[in-house]
Order: sequence, then structure tokens, then C-alpha cells
Amino acid sequence: MSQKVVLAFSGGLDTSFCVKYLTEDRGLEVHSVLVDTGGFSDAELKAIEERAYSLGVKSHATVSKTDEYYQQCLKFLVFGNVLKNNTYPLSVSAERFFQAIAAGEYAREIGASAIAHGSTGAGNDQVRFDMAFRILAPDAEIITPIRDLRLSREAEIEYLKSKGVDQEWHKAAYSINKGLWGTSVGGKETLTSDQYLPESAWPTQVTETTPKTITLHFEHGELKGIDAERFDNPVGAIQKLTELAGPYGIGRDIHVGDTIIGIKGRVGFEAPAPLIIIKAHHTLEKHVLTKHQLTWKDQLGNFYGTMLHEGQFLDPVMRNIETFLADTQAHVTGKVHVQLDPYRFTVLGIESAYDLMSSKFGSYGEMNNAWTGEDVRGFSKVASNQVMIYERIKG
Repeated sequence: MSQKVVLAFSGGLDTSFCVKYLTEDRGLEVHSVLVDTGGFSDAELKAIEERAYSLGVKSHATVSKTDEYYQQCLKFLVFGNVLKNNTYPLSVSAERFFQAIAAGEYAREIGASAIAHGSTGAGNDQVRFDMAFRILAPDAEIITPIRDLRLSREAEIEYLKSKGVDQEWHKAAYSINKGLWGTSVGGKETLTSDQYLPESAWPTQVTETTPKTITLHFEHGELKGIDAERFDNPVGAIQKLTELAGPYGIGRDIHVGDTIIGIKGRVGFEAPAPLIIIKAHHTLEKHVLTKHQLTWKDQLGNFYGTMLHEGQFLDPVMRNIETFLADTQAHVTGKVHVQLDPYRFTVLGIESAYDLMSSKFGSYGEMNNAWTGEDVRGFSKVASNQVMIYERIKG
């Protein structure tokens, strides 16, 4: 009996090569799995399934994980206001590791003795997949044909042609990876340090130019409404906000960061919904949380994002941080008004029953109702006492 192997399958050139190589050159029984985290249409999923069978897989499964992806991962990126290097909402990193987890779970579920993925040896995904598979299926062999054979794109195409797969593998000028939490864009400009992506490279072109004001409704830190429309599932709100803001060209940027394997990487992305949600959520938090809550959230949110980016999502410390982040959201409820303009957005202000900027306690720079001038004089004297003593002794 042939060895059963699960292949994390996307339908692209690399994973198509893997099917033929594993089935025909290595004689393995390949079961492909595609993990949908919100980046595929029904038509695309059907086409990928047909391609998998045409290439020779024993079985193909589509595992829908969009809701779990939000509940177990994206929700906490919002709670933590996570932007890698103050820029990137982890659009691909979060999705990839979550897909790797689901593929590892599927391999364990069907009793596969090996798991394969089509990552090259150049980027982060190879580490994310390897780590997830090793944690979830430690006894399974991990097979990585593209990485191990060090294949070029041209070599893969020639191999597939020799196997009768003469598909037109068009090499687009830009590589696009679309997901629920944003779309990455890679091309010749992102391989440099000084060039920006041209207008034509962005997947969503600018078709809206009239300014528009929208109101986002947050409940305990989660986006549950846009204007008059309510969403039981925040996934729907994310998709709706993407539809509204994307045509303005909002959410475009280039991220420069450190890869897991120790080199610098540069990637373009458009993520209108994540950037607006995180900025609006953070603004609401600044009104309803204390300064010490905000301080610790900044530190833990940044750490959480780094751990996720580097494939450490399954470390138990992540569950500890999630507990803290979720606990801070008890009063993060209210409206945030946002104006959309071509290529930018502006958070106009918030309304919340938990707003700590209440006029009943005083107005900043004008008057106060909770203390006297003598109270402040005494407080200032005590607060400065130790440094005053230090300066006198130093002098």
C-alpha cells in the first residue's frame, strides 16, 4: 500500500508540481487539502478541486475555516491593535499559519503518515508550515519538493509538460495573495529598497473620489455594524468595509520587515478594512481605557503580533495574552465616525457610554471639578520629591 500524504494545495504552479512529483515519481497516495480562510470565491474553489483531481490526487478536500480564523486569530489582532513595524496588519502571516494548522489537523484526522507543502526555501511560509506540522503531527514526515530540489519556475513548468500537463502557466508581473485580512502584492519594485509600486499594480483600482463619512459600531472590541447595517458575524462587517473603502485606494502601503530566516523582506499590500478597523478601534480604546491598560496592551499586542508572524501561534503564552486582551475589551463599545477620501481615511471622533473624557470631571486645559489647586500643588511636590533629592545630591 502506498504511503498516504496530505498536500496543502492551492492549485498554483508549485503545488501542481508537487502532486505529479509525489504521485508519479515517488509513488505516494496524495490527498490534497485547500484551507479557505476567506480568500476564495465558490467558482475558484470548484476550479481548484477540478485541477487537483485532473493532476491525479486520490482525494481533495476544501476545509472552510473563515469563521474560526476570525474567532481564534483576527479578533485578537484587532484587540491588540497589531500592526507589524507600525505598518502591516499581518495579512498573509496570520492567514498562512492558520492554514498550516488546519492542514496539519486534517492530516491527523485522515491518518496520513506524511504531510507536504510547496513552499520554497526563500521565505517565511516554509517555517510556518514546518512548525505547524511538527507540532500537530510530530510523527508525520514533512515533504517539501520545491525546497529540497531547489527548482526554478522554468524547471517546474518543463517537468509538468513532460508529464502531459501543458497548461499555460502565465507569470504575472505581480504576485497577488488575496485574503480576508488584506491582499499582498509582490513585484520587481518590492525587490528593491527605493521603488514604490505603480498604480496599475494594485488589485483594487480607485473608482470612488467623493468623500464619504461612515459610522463603525463596536461591541466589546468587535466590529458589529457599519452605519445602519448590523452584523452578527464580524466577518461580514470586514467584507463590507473592504467593499466600501477599497475603491478609494485606502489601505495601500509597503511593509519592510525581518523574515523568520533572518533576512529583510519588502512587500506591498492593500488592507482597507484592517487598517481602518485597527485605527478606529485604537481611537475608541484611548477614550475608554486607562493609561496603564493602554501601556500594557501596546507591549503585549506587539509581542503577540511578532510571535504570530514568526510561527509561534501555538505557544501557550499566546492563549495567556489572548485572555488579557479579551478582558480589556469589556468597555470598548461605541461608535467611531470615519471619513473616507481617495487614498486616505480620517477618524473623526467617537461616541461611547464609557468615554472617560466626560465633561462632568473637567475639561482639559480649561477647568476641573474633581480637585483644587492646592491638591495639585501637593501632588506635584510629592511626585517630584525623589528626583529633587537626586539632583541635589548629584550637584
